[in-house]
Amino acid sequence: MTAPFRTVAGGRIDRSIEYTFTFDGATYIGHPGDTLASALLAHGVHRVTSSVDLGRPRGISAAWAEDTGGLVQIDEPFPEPMLLATTVELHDRLVARGIPGRGRLADRADTARYDATHAHADLLVIGSGPAGLSAALTAARSGARVVLIDEQREAGGALLGSTDSIDDTPALDWVRAAVAELAMFPDVTHLQRTTAFGHYDDGFVLALERRTEHLGFDAPTHLARQRVWRIRAKHVLIATGAHERPVVFADNDRPGIMLAHSARTFLHRYGVLVGRRAVVFTTNDSAYDAAFDLADAGVDVAMILDARTTVRSLLASGCAQRDIPLRTGNAVTGTDGIERVTAARVAELHDGMLGESTPIDCDVVLVSGGWNPAVHLYSQVRGQLRYDESLGAFVPDSTLDCVSVAGASNGILDLEGCLDEGRRASSAALGIECHTDATPSTPSSPPLVLWRVPDAPGCDGSTSFVDIQRDATVADLTRALGAGMRSMEHVKRFTTIGTAHDQGKTSGIIAVGITADLLDLPIDAVGTTTFRPPYTPVAFAALAGRNRGRLFDPERTTALHDRHVSAGAVFEDVGQWKRPRYYPRFGENMESAVLRECTAVRGGVGILDGSTLGKIDVQGRDAAAFLDLLYTNLMSSLKVGMVRYGVMCGVDGMVLDDGTVMRLAEDRFIVFTTTGGAAKILEWMEEWLQTEWPHLRVRLASVTEHWATFPVAGPRSREVIGSLFPDVDVSAEAFPFMAWRDTELGGVPVRLARISFSGELAFEVNVGSHYAPAVWDRLLEAGRTFDITPYGTETMHVLRAEKGYPIVGQDTDGTVTPHDLGMSWAVSKKKPDFIGKRSFARASNQDPLRKHLVGLLPVDRLTVLPEGSQIVNFARDGVLPPPPVPMLGHVTSSYRSAELGRPFALALVEGGRDRIGETVHVPVAGSLVPVEITGSVLVDPEGRRRDG
Repeated sequence: MTAPFRTVAGGRIDRSIEYTFTFDGATYIGHPGDTLASALLAHGVHRVTSSVDLGRPRGISAAWAEDTGGLVQIDEPFPEPMLLATTVELHDRLVARGIPGRGRLADRADTARYDATHAHADLLVIGSGPAGLSAALTAARSGARVVLIDEQREAGGALLGSTDSIDDTPALDWVRAAVAELAMFPDVTHLQRTTAFGHYDDGFVLALERRTEHLGFDAPTHLARQRVWRIRAKHVLIATGAHERPVVFADNDRPGIMLAHSARTFLHRYGVLVGRRAVVFTTNDSAYDAAFDLADAGVDVAMILDARTTVRSLLASGCAQRDIPLRTGNAVTGTDGIERVTAARVAELHDGMLGESTPIDCDVVLVSGGWNPAVHLYSQVRGQLRYDESLGAFVPDSTLDCVSVAGASNGILDLEGCLDEGRRASSAALGIECHTDATPSTPSSPPLVLWRVPDAPGCDGSTSFVDIQRDATVADLTRALGAGMRSMEHVKRFTTIGTAHDQGKTSGIIAVGITADLLDLPIDAVGTTTFRPPYTPVAFAALAGRNRGRLFDPERTTALHDRHVSAGAVFEDVGQWKRPRYYPRFGENMESAVLRECTAVRGGVGILDGSTLGKIDVQGRDAAAFLDLLYTNLMSSLKVGMVRYGVMCGVDGMVLDDGTVMRLAEDRFIVFTTTGGAAKILEWMEEWLQTEWPHLRVRLASVTEHWATFPVAGPRSREVIGSLFPDVDVSAEAFPFMAWRDTELGGVPVRLARISFSGELAFEVNVGSHYAPAVWDRLLEAGRTFDITPYGTETMHVLRAEKGYPIVGQDTDGTVTPHDLGMSWAVSKKKPDFIGKRSFARASNQDPLRKHLVGLLPVDRLTVLPEGSQIVNFARDGVLPPPPVPMLGHVTSSYRSAELGRPFALALVEGGRDRIGETVHVPVAGSLVPVEITGSVLVDPEGRRRDG
């Protein structure tokens, strides 16, 4: 299929290669170097979609990210919604379709790779237009470490869409030479297809590099499709150019209405004529270049309408040479057409009044209302703006540390000025001498600031679109002001102007100008809205990087993971760890497997992989004093060779974590935390050490993954441990509860500890993780005679709950004190201070109706109470009273017990310890289940089993 609007020659596309692509079900031809937008325009396709609310036809209005109408969804090769056709690089077999303002999430997984990396620089230059390139060259020649980034596929900025010259040679030849020279410097990182989308304090910039998406189906799968760059720079130089500004008039949203310089870009960069017959409407000189170039390329420029009353003679003579009619003091007042503009209505504009309008047939209307410096990245770090009346635009005003702005983004709109300012800004940033011999630029006529064309008689502004993406009009601004809005931030939210995919690149300043006119205020008194990152939309996949799928929440496995898999374990996630929940045998479900494992531990011997417990090595002269401040009980009195249980509280006195502390030497301890609390507790300890007690000589290190831990529990555990470690006297007298002993197994160091989380006689075997599989195998072999049974976390929970041992985060909820758990014995009365101590004296913590941890036994001996179930007073008629029903507490843990021969539960109940023996009700599945409140220890309350 031929492209009727493609020029015979020219453009920066590779005409020797053809790409076939599909848009809205139709097949078209394009070339390498095209964007989806340029390829569609080459085929005369202007309408891309319809508007989000009104359903009006919408098309391509610009050549890059400031486009307001070309919103598409990519279906192949990677589904992605809400992209601009102007920024989608064409590739073979691309499949896309227009979308009316809202995309649709993909229904299949994105298999591409995404990643992130870091860069550091003396100077980060954002933008590789004339100002940015000259700045980067100046810095590179000085030996500085430079990062240069730009969002286009190739360097050059606005020069890519022009015929300008530098030093009497084509400007693009200068660009090629500059890029080649930069490539010779080893300390220069030059990234094209990279958009700086966020600028933060201290020289930190986030940028998105589109690495392989332009390759489509041919993209190497081992390379990241997109990469987020985290750049730290001593100085950031913003050279992001400027956006051409439209003028608002009636029916200014029709396909075929386009920014003038964008039409010039499509011509020179892509070899595309945006139409056959054009009307050009401008308030400044820049649109004449576009009109002249299009006319020279064969476009019939029906008329140039300049809202100014006079223009330079050079421009007037250029029009005469090309037989282009020129009307000064005229404006486009509206357009005709359905799917595309067919005529522009023009009228004389004098002192804000319109004359009689007449239609001019055309298929494209090119508009230029001036230029807005792209100050987004400057504003994101709280740079102040001022209104420049000569430009009719907001420009940077304040001086920021380590940030500067150059070129068009600083209001310098001539080529020579941009080149010169880039050199000067770079030299100033690096503190080097600047040598420049800038050539004076050709003077231009002052622009006319015109935000909108006045409404024709009978028009109310309801089709004069300020934000084409949001279907927001002048009438919407009028309503916002009529509702009392005065702040632009309020007006923005009332009208939604500037909140779509381009974040107000073209509509934001226009909205400010029109609002100022409607309020009859100076524009600088109205101000601007806030520019926020991201500058352009960024895919969630890129932000996630490699943290997706299985890596979204990292999976951690113990050294025995393969052993558990071979044993048929069913796993559960605990604090990012994959832990065996139970080991089913043939025909067993979880309940039967857990009952079997519990019976084995209570009656024989079982073994658990407890390696996931957090382990923190605490060393230093003041280690004991430090732990005394952290724990509610005393740790400094702990003897070397012994272990002590401890509770940590927050400053509010509520339980934060619990675990054991093992003293290895006078100045060294190992702190064992809960699995899920390991990272949190290490951070908690570091926070207090670094911010409140920096005078303490203490060092902390996580050794969680260094050590594997295997509790061997049950009445036969002493026999298993004794047979495998004959050099250790495992008798109760020689090896008491909460003691530890060092030994070895085949030359491998092993640490044994008498710690029990089951209430049974138990030994915890600690060994370096590298040796864990071999030691596990030896333990299983030694226990074979005693029918040793591996058990999982579900059995561990049942065993500990039968003994009333709470799990922090399950039996606590951030409002529970040690006293509520029945652990007053673990709160020292001797220590002068520890975290949370003063909170225990608060009146609310002395309330007798505080919730206490108690046990529950269902009276029917059958019902397993759902965890989280509410507890209510006993209702004699068995009927729940009408709401509001007073709640006494809730079930925290609930299991079926092999030892008790019935279900049981733990619960937090108001005044629970004073209610022991009472019967209360638990609503379950529409009925009330009577339960008896008991003490929290339901198995071996005397503790005889602990020593065997």
